[in-house]
Amino acid sequence: MAGYILLEGGAEFEGEMARADRRALELAGGADAFVSIIPTAAAPDNNAKRAGNSGVRWFQRLGARNVEALPLIDKATANDSAIARKLRWSHLIYLLGGFTGYLGEALQDSTSWQEMLAAYESGAVIAGSSAGAMVLCQYYYDPSKRKIAEGLGLVPNTCVLPHHNTFGKDWAQWLGHNKSAPYAHVVLLGIDEHTGMLDDAEGGKKIGWRVYGQGAVTLYHAGKTTVYTTGQTFKLL
Repeated sequence: MAGYILLEGGAEFEGEMARADRRALELAGGADAFVSIIPTAAAPDNNAKRAGNSGVRWFQRLGARNVEALPLIDKATANDSAIARKLRWSHLIYLLGGFTGYLGEALQDSTSWQEMLAAYESGAVIAGSSAGAMVLCQYYYDPSKRKIAEGLGLVPNTCVLPHHNTFGKDWAQWLGHNKSAPYAHVVLLGIDEHTGMLDDAEGGKKIGWRVYGQGAVTLYHAGKTTVYTTGQTFKLL
């Protein structure tokens, strides 16, 4: 069975996200799971090392024993065979937030992304917060260019709007008024900060997406808005 996906709305590595990330770690195999932190999105402002180290400390506090921030910072390192091999054998892969377009372009068609997909097909958890969550979907909104771009496609027919309780909801309004025909079918996923949606399971069977954290997940589709709060489950169209 394929693995699991965790999409978070931002403000990762803070107290409210502990429950979602602990559950992701549990699904990945527990404390001994190999956890890889991907700081690529933080590289444009020279913040990748600090952000990666923050991710390592966070998952160590949650009980993980094997956590590493990989030096995947650009297109060249995304095609580095040594980094790709580590991703292939990871049980939990976490993409940090930052510059969305930069992250998407670095991973698109890269060796590392292919190995992440292979790990996912073998049961690994792939997680992302803010920009990290955005690029995992079929489409992402690039605020620097004010346009929709092709994402990595792990979650089809979707586009994540992170930080929904702050500025993300404004993106929903803009996209709602500017959707061309090719995007009319897309489900917009507004995820609040301190909030995540996990492709969860019970008894070894997938149950759909479950909301974790203090906020809500807001779905926009076909002119309809639906809100889900912590503990609630839902399925995507």
